[in-house]
Amino acid sequence: MMHDDPILVWGAGAIGGTIGAFLRRAGHDVTFVDLVEDHVAAIAGGGLTIRGPVAEFTTGGPAFTPAALSGRFRRVILAVKAHHTADAARALAPHLTEDGYVVSAQNGLNELVLADILGASRVIGAFVNFGADWHGPGDILYANRGAVVLGELDGARTPRILALHALLRDFDAVTVIADDIFAYLWGKIGYGALLKASALTNETIADFIDAPALRPLHLALIGEVMAVATAAGVRPIGFNGYDPDAFGRGDAAAIDASIAAIAAFNRATAKPRSGIWRDLAVRRRPTDAGAQLAPVLAMARRHGIATPVLDRLVALIGAVERGEREIGMELAENLLGIATARQGAEA
Repeated sequence: MMHDDPILVWGAGAIGGTIGAFLRRAGHDVTFVDLVEDHVAAIAGGGLTIRGPVAEFTTGGPAFTPAALSGRFRRVILAVKAHHTADAARALAPHLTEDGYVVSAQNGLNELVLADILGASRVIGAFVNFGADWHGPGDILYANRGAVVLGELDGARTPRILALHALLRDFDAVTVIADDIFAYLWGKIGYGALLKASALTNETIADFIDAPALRPLHLALIGEVMAVATAAGVRPIGFNGYDPDAFGRGDAAAIDASIAAIAAFNRATAKPRSGIWRDLAVRRRPTDAGAQLAPVLAMARRHGIATPVLDRLVALIGAVERGEREIGMELAENLLGIATARQGAEA
């Protein structure tokens, strides 16, 4: 028997499909929306399969393309790529009840975009670090568990955040509520910069992060993110081995420990490479790397902070997307050169 108050999952790929499948299996009334018609058909036909070391099961439920959806929903989980956030927000707005809200289960600072379009009171922040990949219609690899955090944008402990927390514990029992969700989101931006840089190569995330020769690059990427976060008045929070405070204070021993912990976390997953790499190398489609970093770089400009390594990272990923460059260690070395030059200039 389904529980009351249906849930709309908008973007039923790796993240949304995994969360929605678990909620559906737990007895919740879940409707799925996705742009990929074959994927929608698979879900509607009861063929949404979650596989991998975490769980193996098949479920399904009502599923539609955005144009075919009807009805209104109070609870919406948004899990589209960052560069599709604005379009998705405008498309789902007519389907959101007056007292409804959207949970941003995405990478980046998309809560800011959603708040501009829908109003801040209709947005709940979320941070997710579990590993999942969409492999085809109805086929999702759930590679490893990772941090899942929720929070009202103003940090309040509202009845709706408590209810949402109870709901998402049916997906991951250790889901937590944050008093400052943006601190987690900024933490993911620093950690995510490493993953984006790894996508320029065919190395696994763990091998890329664990490479001593690339340490100056790791320090530069996270250092630039931390500088912007500090200017924005945010102290990023760590997770799954990532310790932003260690990088912020330049504690060499703590940085070594964090790098080792991040590498270990990523060696224990069935998803060896990032979603950005998969978009570039396998699906051959534009990534959301630029969209994820755009608000960070905009804040950097407002505060007069130079971000040459992040700027070059976005440019190199864009070049690969356009077919102008090929994935390989040469790109990481190019980025390393920028990082080393900056460090030399600052010495």
